[in-house]
Amino acid sequence: MTVKLSKRLQRIADKVPSFSRLADIGSDHALLPAYLVQAGIVTWAIAGEVNPGPLAAAAKQVKESGLTGKIEVREGNGLEVLCSGEVDVISIAGMGGSLIASILEGGQDKLSSVNMLVLQPNVGEDQVRRWLDRHQWLLESEDILEEDGKIYEILTAVPAGSHAKNRSEMLEALYQVRKLGPDKEIGKERQLQMGPYLLQEAGEVWHRKWQGELDKLEMIREQLSLSDADASKLKAETLRKEIQDIREVLALCLQKDKP
Repeated sequence: MTVKLSKRLQRIADKVPSFSRLADIGSDHALLPAYLVQAGIVTWAIAGEVNPGPLAAAAKQVKESGLTGKIEVREGNGLEVLCSGEVDVISIAGMGGSLIASILEGGQDKLSSVNMLVLQPNVGEDQVRRWLDRHQWLLESEDILEEDGKIYEILTAVPAGSHAKNRSEMLEALYQVRKLGPDKEIGKERQLQMGPYLLQEAGEVWHRKWQGELDKLEMIREQLSLSDADASKLKAETLRKEIQDIREVLALCLQKDKP
């Protein structure tokens, strides 16, 4: 049975280097590792899943695809399904950024042989970027796409200390203060929030994502403004400044794209 992927999973698959050994954490139906093994992109894979239903679905997928022996379906929480040195690429997709960061934090001892992380948080992308930055993983690329009315970001990262000698310099330069227009600078915090590469590209889908985020923030601010409590007023004012700053960033990015 030939495996076909959704647009989101295909974009993730396209990030995995050839001849890799892959661990797909939270693999659900094991579609990603099954596709990559069938395509000859990965030589061997682990499909890790903690929940009984998806675990059974993954095992069924592997069997029906004729990939028994090339994909191991393992039950366990996060990176505990791995032994050190088994894989060189780890993918974690389809969960919140805080959970992805927690999985990486709890499994750091399994990352010594890993050359690439391919991460697709559904929300909380900034928390993933913060974890990577704290632990010396270089954010190498960011993709954004829309599928079925939902917007997804895909982040790839490589260990900063184990490759080219200038990798550490690239890590320092990644979030350096950037000029956006003559009077606007974007610091590290805003880049962690909005994505350093995505900010540079400032594509249509990225703009739509942040217009949607602004709508949510505006709704929260309006609700807070109905309260007479000092704490609510302070939070509303903080949100007003945040909304204004993000609007300025988006407006300047639009101007930057104009000829």
